[in-house]
Amino acid sequence: MAHDLEGLIKFVTSDETWHQRLADVLEEHFLPALEAFDLDFEDLGDLLGEDWPMVLWGGGLEDLLGRTFGPNNENAADAYLKRQGSKENTQTRTYIAGLRDAPISLYEVSAIVPGKTMVLRDLLTDVEPIKVREHSATQMLQQWDRIAVRVVTQSDHNVISGALLPFDPDAVAMFEDGLRAVLNLKANDELRLTQDQLRRSAPLFANAWLFAHLPNLLDPEPPQISNSDGDDLVFHELCFSLASGVTQKQVSQKLSQAADLVATGPKDWTWLAVDKPGGTRRGTGLVLGNAMSGNSVLGSLTLKGKALTLSVDSAARAERGEALVRELLGDLVKPPLTVIQTVEQMMADDSLQSGVAEEEDIPPALARQLAQEYLDQHYRDTLDQPIPALGDKTPRQASRSAAGKKKVIDWLKTIENRSARQTGSPVADYDFSWIWDELDLSDHRK
Repeated sequence: MAHDLEGLIKFVTSDETWHQRLADVLEEHFLPALEAFDLDFEDLGDLLGEDWPMVLWGGGLEDLLGRTFGPNNENAADAYLKRQGSKENTQTRTYIAGLRDAPISLYEVSAIVPGKTMVLRDLLTDVEPIKVREHSATQMLQQWDRIAVRVVTQSDHNVISGALLPFDPDAVAMFEDGLRAVLNLKANDELRLTQDQLRRSAPLFANAWLFAHLPNLLDPEPPQISNSDGDDLVFHELCFSLASGVTQKQVSQKLSQAADLVATGPKDWTWLAVDKPGGTRRGTGLVLGNAMSGNSVLGSLTLKGKALTLSVDSAARAERGEALVRELLGDLVKPPLTVIQTVEQMMADDSLQSGVAEEEDIPPALARQLAQEYLDQHYRDTLDQPIPALGDKTPRQASRSAAGKKKVIDWLKTIENRSARQTGSPVADYDFSWIWDELDLSDHRK
Protein backbone atom coordinates (compact mmCIF):
# COMPACT_ATOMS: atom_id res chain seq x y z
CA MET A 1 0.00 0.00 0.00
CA ALA A 2 1.37 3.39 -1.01
CA HIS A 3 1.88 6.05 1.64
CA ASP A 4 1.93 9.76 0.94
CA LEU A 5 5.20 11.17 2.31
CA GLU A 6 4.96 14.45 0.43
CA GLY A 7 4.62 16.48 3.63
CA LEU A 8 7.59 14.77 5.25
CA ILE A 9 9.78 15.20 2.16
CA LYS A 10 8.85 18.88 1.91
CA PHE A 11 9.69 19.35 5.60
CA VAL A 12 13.11 17.69 5.31
CA THR A 13 14.13 19.43 2.08
CA SER A 14 12.94 22.89 3.10
CA ASP A 15 14.54 22.90 6.55
CA GLU A 16 18.20 23.92 6.18
CA THR A 17 19.48 21.67 8.96
CA TRP A 18 17.61 18.56 7.93
CA HIS A 19 18.30 19.18 4.26
CA GLN A 20 22.03 19.22 4.95
CA ARG A 21 21.79 16.07 7.06
CA LEU A 22 19.90 14.34 4.25
CA ALA A 23 22.59 15.43 1.79
CA ASP A 24 25.25 13.93 4.05
CA VAL A 25 23.37 10.62 4.29
CA LEU A 26 22.80 10.50 0.53
CA GLU A 27 26.51 11.08 0.01
CA GLU A 28 27.23 7.92 2.02
CA HIS A 29 24.80 5.99 -0.20
CA PHE A 30 25.97 7.31 -3.59
CA LEU A 31 29.39 8.93 -3.43
CA PRO A 32 31.61 5.79 -3.42
CA ALA A 33 30.01 4.50 -6.64
CA LEU A 34 29.77 7.92 -8.30
CA GLU A 35 33.44 8.59 -7.65
CA ALA A 36 34.53 5.10 -8.68
CA PHE A 37 32.75 5.37 -12.04
CA ASP A 38 33.22 9.14 -12.53
CA LEU A 39 29.47 9.84 -12.60
CA ASP A 40 27.05 12.48 -11.39
CA PHE A 41 23.79 11.54 -9.70
CA GLU A 42 21.93 12.79 -12.78
CA ASP A 43 23.75 10.17 -14.89
CA LEU A 44 22.10 7.33 -12.98
CA GLY A 45 18.73 7.91 -14.66
CA ASP A 46 20.24 7.36 -18.11
CA LEU A 47 22.01 4.20 -16.97
CA LEU A 48 19.52 2.58 -14.62
CA GLY A 49 16.23 3.97 -15.90
CA GLU A 50 14.34 6.91 -14.49
CA ASP A 51 12.76 5.04 -11.54
CA TRP A 52 15.82 3.58 -9.82
CA PRO A 53 17.54 6.85 -8.82
CA MET A 54 14.39 7.83 -6.93
CA VAL A 55 14.24 4.42 -5.24
CA LEU A 56 17.87 4.88 -4.16
CA TRP A 57 17.12 8.45 -3.03
CA GLY A 58 14.16 7.10 -1.06
CA GLY A 59 16.47 4.61 0.63
CA GLY A 60 18.63 7.52 1.76
CA LEU A 61 15.60 9.34 3.14
CA GLU A 62 14.50 6.21 5.02
CA ASP A 63 18.02 5.90 6.43
CA LEU A 64 17.85 9.51 7.63
CA LEU A 65 14.58 8.81 9.47
CA GLY A 66 16.28 6.07 11.49
CA ARG A 67 19.20 8.24 12.63
CA THR A 68 19.62 10.64 15.53
CA PHE A 69 21.82 13.74 15.55
CA GLY A 70 23.51 15.95 18.11
CA PRO A 71 23.55 15.78 21.91
CA ASN A 72 19.74 15.84 22.03
CA ASN A 73 19.37 12.86 19.68
CA GLU A 74 17.31 14.83 17.20
CA ASN A 75 15.35 12.71 14.74
CA ALA A 76 13.72 13.87 11.48
CA ALA A 77 10.62 11.71 11.87
CA ASP A 78 10.04 12.89 15.43
CA ALA A 79 10.60 16.53 14.46
CA TYR A 80 8.12 16.31 11.60
CA LEU A 81 5.45 14.48 13.60
CA LYS A 82 5.80 16.98 16.44
CA ARG A 83 5.56 20.06 14.24
CA GLN A 84 3.23 18.97 11.46
CA GLY A 85 1.97 15.51 12.38
CA SER A 86 -1.52 16.80 13.08
CA LYS A 87 -1.91 17.41 9.34
CA GLU A 88 -1.44 13.71 8.59
CA ASN A 89 -3.94 10.91 9.08
CA THR A 90 -3.36 8.18 11.65
CA GLN A 91 -2.14 5.65 9.08
CA THR A 92 0.54 7.98 7.68
CA ARG A 93 1.72 8.99 11.16
CA THR A 94 2.01 5.32 12.11
CA TYR A 95 3.92 4.56 8.90
CA ILE A 96 6.43 7.41 9.45
CA ALA A 97 7.01 6.26 13.02
CA GLY A 98 7.45 2.70 11.71
CA LEU A 99 10.07 3.83 9.17
CA ARG A 100 11.94 5.48 12.02
CA ASP A 101 12.08 2.21 13.95
CA ALA A 102 12.62 -0.29 11.10
CA PRO A 103 16.19 -1.05 10.01
CA ILE A 104 16.81 -2.17 6.46
CA SER A 105 17.76 -5.82 5.96
CA LEU A 106 18.22 -8.45 3.26
CA TYR A 107 15.18 -10.72 2.90
CA GLU A 108 14.35 -13.89 1.02
CA VAL A 109 10.89 -13.94 -0.57
CA SER A 110 8.55 -16.92 -0.41
CA ALA A 111 4.85 -17.88 -0.23
CA ILE A 112 3.84 -15.14 -2.68
CA VAL A 113 0.15 -14.45 -3.17
CA PRO A 114 0.19 -12.02 -6.11
CA GLY A 115 -1.45 -8.71 -5.29
CA LYS A 116 -1.90 -9.61 -1.63
CA THR A 117 0.88 -10.97 0.59
CA MET A 118 4.31 -12.57 0.73
CA VAL A 119 6.54 -14.01 3.44
CA LEU A 120 9.98 -12.49 4.08
CA ARG A 121 12.81 -14.32 5.83
CA ASP A 122 15.50 -12.06 7.26
CA LEU A 123 18.87 -13.39 6.06
CA LEU A 124 20.89 -11.26 8.47
CA THR A 125 19.13 -11.94 11.79
CA ASP A 126 17.38 -14.81 13.57
CA VAL A 127 13.97 -13.10 13.47
CA GLU A 128 11.13 -15.43 12.48
CA PRO A 129 9.80 -15.11 8.88
CA ILE A 130 7.13 -12.44 8.65
CA LYS A 131 4.10 -12.05 6.39
CA VAL A 132 3.63 -8.63 4.80
CA ARG A 133 0.80 -7.10 2.84
CA GLU A 134 1.92 -5.81 -0.51
CA HIS A 135 0.17 -5.24 -3.84
CA SER A 136 2.59 -4.29 -6.62
CA ALA A 137 5.82 -6.02 -5.52
CA THR A 138 4.07 -9.38 -5.07
CA GLN A 139 3.12 -9.28 -8.75
CA MET A 140 6.73 -8.83 -9.87
CA LEU A 141 8.77 -10.88 -7.41
CA GLN A 142 9.37 -14.62 -7.69
CA GLN A 143 9.87 -17.37 -5.13
CA TRP A 144 13.33 -17.14 -3.49
CA ASP A 145 14.07 -13.63 -4.79
CA ARG A 146 16.18 -11.54 -2.42
CA ILE A 147 15.37 -7.94 -1.65
CA ALA A 148 16.73 -5.14 0.53
CA VAL A 149 13.85 -3.31 2.20
CA ARG A 150 12.39 -2.19 5.53
CA VAL A 151 9.47 -4.04 7.14
CA VAL A 152 7.12 -1.58 8.84
CA THR A 153 4.49 -2.54 11.41
CA GLN A 154 1.05 -1.00 10.90
CA SER A 155 -1.47 -1.79 13.65
CA ASP A 156 -2.42 -5.46 12.99
CA HIS A 157 -0.27 -6.12 9.93
CA ASN A 158 3.10 -5.45 8.30
CA VAL A 159 4.03 -3.63 5.11
CA ILE A 160 7.28 -2.90 3.30
CA SER A 161 8.81 0.50 2.66
CA GLY A 162 8.88 2.10 -0.77
CA ALA A 163 12.65 1.85 -1.29
CA LEU A 164 12.87 -1.80 -2.35
CA LEU A 165 16.05 -2.98 -4.09
CA PRO A 166 16.09 -6.42 -5.75
CA PHE A 167 19.39 -8.19 -5.06
CA ASP A 168 20.59 -10.65 -7.69
CA PRO A 169 23.38 -13.13 -6.78
CA ASP A 170 26.12 -10.67 -7.82
CA ALA A 171 24.69 -7.92 -5.62
CA VAL A 172 24.26 -10.34 -2.71
CA ALA A 173 27.88 -11.47 -3.02
CA MET A 174 29.06 -7.86 -3.28
CA PHE A 175 27.06 -6.90 -0.17
CA GLU A 176 28.17 -9.90 1.88
CA ASP A 177 31.84 -9.32 1.01
CA GLY A 178 31.53 -5.68 2.01
CA LEU A 179 29.74 -6.54 5.23
CA ARG A 180 32.35 -9.13 6.22
CA ALA A 181 35.09 -6.57 5.58
CA VAL A 182 33.33 -3.93 7.70
CA LEU A 183 32.64 -6.37 10.54
CA ASN A 184 36.04 -8.06 10.20
CA LEU A 185 34.46 -11.50 9.70
CA LYS A 186 35.96 -14.55 8.04
CA ALA A 187 34.50 -16.01 4.85
CA ASN A 188 32.84 -18.90 6.69
CA ASP A 189 31.49 -16.84 9.60
CA GLU A 190 27.70 -16.66 9.64
CA LEU A 191 26.31 -13.18 9.05
CA ARG A 192 24.16 -12.32 12.06
CA LEU A 193 23.71 -8.63 12.81
CA THR A 194 22.23 -6.68 15.68
CA GLN A 195 19.59 -4.03 15.02
CA ASP A 196 22.21 -1.33 15.53
CA GLN A 197 24.59 -2.99 13.05
CA LEU A 198 21.78 -3.18 10.50
CA ARG A 199 21.07 0.53 10.87
CA ARG A 200 24.73 1.44 10.44
CA SER A 201 25.00 -0.82 7.39
CA ALA A 202 22.22 0.97 5.46
CA PRO A 203 24.57 2.77 3.00
CA LEU A 204 26.28 -0.54 2.22
CA PHE A 205 23.08 -1.89 0.62
CA ALA A 206 22.98 0.98 -1.89
CA ASN A 207 26.72 0.79 -2.52
CA ALA A 208 26.66 -2.96 -3.16
CA TRP A 209 23.66 -2.63 -5.48
CA LEU A 210 25.31 0.14 -7.50
CA PHE A 211 28.70 -1.57 -7.71
CA ALA A 212 27.00 -4.78 -8.87
CA HIS A 213 24.94 -3.06 -11.60
CA LEU A 214 26.97 -0.15 -12.94
CA PRO A 215 30.05 -1.89 -14.43
CA ASN A 216 28.08 -3.87 -17.00
CA LEU A 217 25.88 -0.89 -17.85
CA LEU A 218 28.92 1.32 -18.46
CA ASP A 219 30.93 -1.28 -20.33
CA PRO A 220 28.58 -4.10 -21.27
CA GLU A 221 30.25 -7.34 -22.19
CA PRO A 222 28.44 -10.09 -24.07
CA PRO A 223 28.00 -13.10 -21.82
CA GLN A 224 30.66 -15.75 -22.27
CA ILE A 225 28.82 -18.85 -23.43
CA SER A 226 30.51 -22.21 -23.71
CA ASN A 227 29.63 -25.86 -23.88
CA SER A 228 30.47 -28.37 -21.15
CA ASP A 229 33.95 -28.91 -22.66
CA GLY A 230 34.74 -25.23 -22.22
CA ASP A 231 34.60 -24.54 -25.98
CA ASP A 232 33.14 -21.27 -27.26
CA LEU A 233 29.61 -21.85 -28.50
CA VAL A 234 29.69 -21.84 -32.32
CA PHE A 235 27.13 -24.03 -34.09
CA HIS A 236 28.40 -26.31 -36.87
CA GLU A 237 26.27 -28.35 -39.24
CA LEU A 238 28.27 -30.86 -41.32
CA CYS A 239 26.43 -32.37 -44.28
CA PHE A 240 27.96 -35.64 -45.58
CA SER A 241 26.50 -36.63 -48.97
CA LEU A 242 26.25 -40.39 -49.42
CA ALA A 243 28.57 -41.82 -52.04
CA SER A 244 27.08 -43.08 -55.31
CA GLY A 245 25.15 -46.30 -54.79
CA VAL A 246 25.24 -46.15 -50.98
CA THR A 247 21.89 -46.72 -49.23
CA GLN A 248 20.56 -45.37 -45.96
CA LYS A 249 20.43 -48.92 -44.63
CA GLN A 250 24.20 -49.35 -45.07
CA VAL A 251 24.88 -46.10 -43.21
CA SER A 252 22.40 -46.95 -40.42
CA GLN A 253 24.00 -50.34 -39.82
CA LYS A 254 27.43 -48.77 -39.42
CA LEU A 255 26.24 -46.01 -37.11
CA SER A 256 24.25 -48.43 -34.94
CA GLN A 257 27.46 -50.35 -34.18
CA ALA A 258 29.19 -47.33 -32.58
CA ALA A 259 29.36 -47.40 -28.77
CA ASP A 260 29.13 -43.62 -28.44
CA LEU A 261 26.07 -43.21 -30.68
CA VAL A 262 22.61 -43.84 -29.23
CA ALA A 263 19.66 -44.27 -31.59
CA THR A 264 16.92 -41.77 -30.74
CA GLY A 265 14.78 -42.51 -33.80
CA PRO A 266 14.79 -44.65 -37.00
CA LYS A 267 17.22 -42.23 -38.64
CA ASP A 268 18.50 -40.18 -35.69
CA TRP A 269 21.41 -40.71 -33.29
CA THR A 270 22.75 -38.82 -30.29
CA TRP A 271 26.52 -38.61 -29.94
CA LEU A 272 27.61 -39.11 -26.32
CA ALA A 273 30.89 -38.64 -24.49
CA VAL A 274 30.83 -42.10 -22.95
CA ASP A 275 34.05 -41.43 -21.02
CA LYS A 276 32.84 -38.15 -19.47
CA PRO A 277 30.05 -37.85 -16.85
CA GLY A 278 27.28 -35.42 -17.82
CA GLY A 279 27.62 -33.47 -14.57
CA THR A 280 31.19 -32.36 -15.27
CA ARG A 281 31.38 -28.73 -16.46
CA ARG A 282 34.63 -27.17 -17.62
CA GLY A 283 33.22 -24.02 -19.19
CA THR A 284 33.18 -20.59 -17.60
CA GLY A 285 30.44 -17.97 -17.70
CA LEU A 286 27.17 -19.43 -18.97
CA VAL A 287 27.70 -23.14 -19.60
CA LEU A 288 25.22 -24.92 -21.86
CA GLY A 289 25.12 -28.67 -22.05
CA ASN A 290 22.77 -31.64 -22.03
CA ALA A 291 23.23 -35.10 -20.62
CA MET A 292 21.75 -38.49 -21.47
CA SER A 293 22.09 -41.57 -19.30
CA GLY A 294 24.70 -39.78 -17.23
CA ASN A 295 26.90 -38.85 -20.22
CA SER A 296 27.44 -35.48 -21.87
CA VAL A 297 25.73 -34.97 -25.23
CA LEU A 298 28.26 -33.91 -27.88
CA GLY A 299 25.99 -33.65 -30.92
CA SER A 300 23.36 -35.32 -33.07
CA LEU A 301 23.23 -37.13 -36.39
CA THR A 302 20.29 -37.24 -38.80
CA LEU A 303 19.98 -39.32 -41.95
CA LYS A 304 17.70 -37.76 -44.53
CA GLY A 305 17.52 -38.50 -48.25
CA LYS A 306 21.03 -38.91 -49.64
CA ALA A 307 22.83 -37.06 -46.81
CA LEU A 308 23.92 -37.53 -43.21
CA THR A 309 23.94 -34.33 -41.12
CA LEU A 310 26.05 -33.89 -37.97
CA SER A 311 25.06 -30.98 -35.68
CA VAL A 312 27.45 -29.83 -32.93
CA ASP A 313 28.04 -26.64 -30.94
CA SER A 314 31.77 -25.94 -31.27
CA ALA A 315 34.67 -26.08 -33.71
CA ALA A 316 36.46 -28.68 -31.61
CA ARG A 317 33.43 -30.98 -31.60
CA ALA A 318 33.00 -30.46 -35.33
CA GLU A 319 36.55 -31.69 -35.88
CA ARG A 320 36.08 -34.68 -33.58
CA GLY A 321 32.69 -35.44 -35.09
CA GLU A 322 34.02 -35.41 -38.66
CA ALA A 323 36.79 -37.79 -37.63
CA LEU A 324 34.22 -40.08 -35.98
CA VAL A 325 32.01 -40.20 -39.09
CA ARG A 326 35.07 -40.82 -41.29
CA GLU A 327 36.17 -43.67 -39.06
CA LEU A 328 32.73 -45.28 -39.02
CA LEU A 329 31.67 -44.77 -42.62
CA GLY A 330 34.87 -44.36 -44.62
CA ASP A 331 34.11 -44.18 -48.35
CA LEU A 332 30.35 -44.48 -47.78
CA VAL A 333 30.18 -40.68 -47.54
CA LYS A 334 31.78 -37.74 -49.32
CA PRO A 335 33.71 -34.89 -47.63
CA PRO A 336 31.24 -32.70 -45.72
CA LEU A 337 29.91 -29.25 -46.50
CA THR A 338 29.88 -27.19 -43.32
CA VAL A 339 27.58 -24.36 -42.24
CA ILE A 340 28.75 -22.32 -39.24
CA GLN A 341 26.64 -19.98 -37.11
CA THR A 342 27.52 -17.93 -34.04
CA VAL A 343 25.05 -17.48 -31.19
CA GLU A 344 24.34 -13.95 -32.40
CA GLN A 345 23.65 -15.11 -35.96
CA MET A 346 21.34 -17.86 -34.77
CA MET A 347 19.41 -15.42 -32.57
CA ALA A 348 19.12 -13.00 -35.49
CA ASP A 349 17.77 -15.77 -37.72
CA ASP A 350 15.23 -16.76 -35.07
CA SER A 351 14.13 -13.14 -34.80
CA LEU A 352 13.63 -12.83 -38.57
CA GLN A 353 11.71 -16.08 -38.80
CA SER A 354 9.52 -15.56 -35.75
CA GLY A 355 6.95 -13.57 -37.70
CA VAL A 356 6.31 -16.35 -40.23
CA ALA A 357 6.64 -19.36 -37.99
CA GLU A 358 3.55 -18.82 -35.87
CA GLU A 359 1.48 -21.44 -37.71
CA GLU A 360 4.20 -24.04 -37.12
CA ASP A 361 4.59 -23.28 -33.40
CA ILE A 362 3.96 -26.12 -30.98
CA PRO A 363 0.60 -25.63 -29.19
CA PRO A 364 1.20 -24.13 -25.71
CA ALA A 365 -0.28 -27.12 -23.89
CA LEU A 366 1.96 -29.54 -25.78
CA ALA A 367 5.01 -27.30 -25.33
CA ARG A 368 4.36 -27.24 -21.60
CA GLN A 369 3.93 -31.01 -21.46
CA LEU A 370 7.15 -31.61 -23.41
CA ALA A 371 9.03 -29.14 -21.22
CA GLN A 372 7.74 -30.79 -18.05
CA GLU A 373 8.74 -34.24 -19.26
CA TYR A 374 12.17 -33.03 -20.33
CA LEU A 375 12.78 -31.24 -17.03
CA ASP A 376 11.59 -34.25 -15.03
CA GLN A 377 14.18 -36.44 -16.74
CA HIS A 378 16.86 -33.74 -16.66
CA TYR A 379 16.57 -33.11 -12.93
CA ARG A 380 16.22 -36.82 -12.12
CA ASP A 381 19.55 -37.37 -13.89
CA THR A 382 21.01 -34.29 -12.18
CA LEU A 383 20.35 -35.68 -8.70
CA ASP A 384 23.02 -38.31 -9.39
CA GLN A 385 25.54 -36.08 -11.13
CA PRO A 386 28.37 -34.09 -9.49
CA ILE A 387 27.57 -30.37 -9.20
CA PRO A 388 30.43 -27.81 -8.91
CA ALA A 389 28.37 -25.64 -6.54
CA LEU A 390 28.08 -28.65 -4.22
CA GLY A 391 31.81 -29.33 -4.13
CA ASP A 392 31.52 -31.74 -7.09
CA LYS A 393 29.21 -33.98 -5.07
CA THR A 394 25.84 -35.15 -6.33
CA PRO A 395 22.79 -33.55 -4.67
CA ARG A 396 22.00 -36.88 -3.02
CA GLN A 397 25.53 -37.15 -1.59
CA ALA A 398 25.72 -33.52 -0.46
CA SER A 399 22.35 -33.59 1.32
CA ARG A 400 23.62 -36.25 3.75
CA SER A 401 25.73 -33.80 5.77
CA ALA A 402 24.68 -30.61 7.57
CA ALA A 403 27.09 -28.41 5.58
CA GLY A 404 26.21 -30.10 2.31
CA LYS A 405 22.49 -29.86 3.03
CA LYS A 406 22.77 -26.07 3.31
CA LYS A 407 24.52 -25.94 -0.08
CA VAL A 408 21.85 -28.15 -1.65
CA ILE A 409 19.09 -25.91 -0.29
CA ASP A 410 20.79 -22.81 -1.74
CA TRP A 411 21.31 -24.63 -5.06
CA LEU A 412 17.67 -25.70 -5.24
CA LYS A 413 16.45 -22.20 -4.46
CA THR A 414 18.69 -20.79 -7.18
CA ILE A 415 17.49 -23.10 -9.96
CA GLU A 416 13.85 -22.75 -8.87
CA ASN A 417 14.13 -18.96 -8.82
CA ARG A 418 15.78 -18.86 -12.26
CA SER A 419 13.03 -21.02 -13.74
CA ALA A 420 10.28 -18.89 -12.20
CA ARG A 421 11.79 -15.75 -13.70
CA GLN A 422 11.43 -17.10 -17.27
CA THR A 423 8.01 -15.50 -17.57
CA GLY A 424 5.99 -16.83 -20.49
CA SER A 425 8.15 -19.92 -20.89
CA PRO A 426 6.76 -23.44 -20.29
CA VAL A 427 9.45 -23.92 -17.61
CA ALA A 428 8.30 -20.91 -15.57
CA ASP A 429 5.66 -22.91 -13.70
CA TYR A 430 7.68 -26.12 -13.30
CA ASP A 431 6.93 -27.74 -9.94
CA PHE A 432 10.18 -28.43 -8.08
CA SER A 433 8.47 -29.82 -4.99
CA TRP A 434 9.21 -33.44 -5.92
CA ILE A 435 12.97 -32.73 -5.86
CA TRP A 436 12.73 -31.29 -2.34
CA ASP A 437 10.74 -34.38 -1.32
CA GLU A 438 13.24 -36.71 -3.02
CA LEU A 439 16.10 -35.19 -1.01
CA ASP A 440 14.05 -35.08 2.20
CA LEU A 441 14.29 -31.27 2.32
CA SER A 442 10.62 -30.30 2.05
CA ASP A 443 10.62 -28.64 5.47
CA HIS A 444 13.20 -26.13 4.19
CA ARG A 445 11.02 -25.02 1.28
CA LYS A 446 8.38 -23.32 3.41
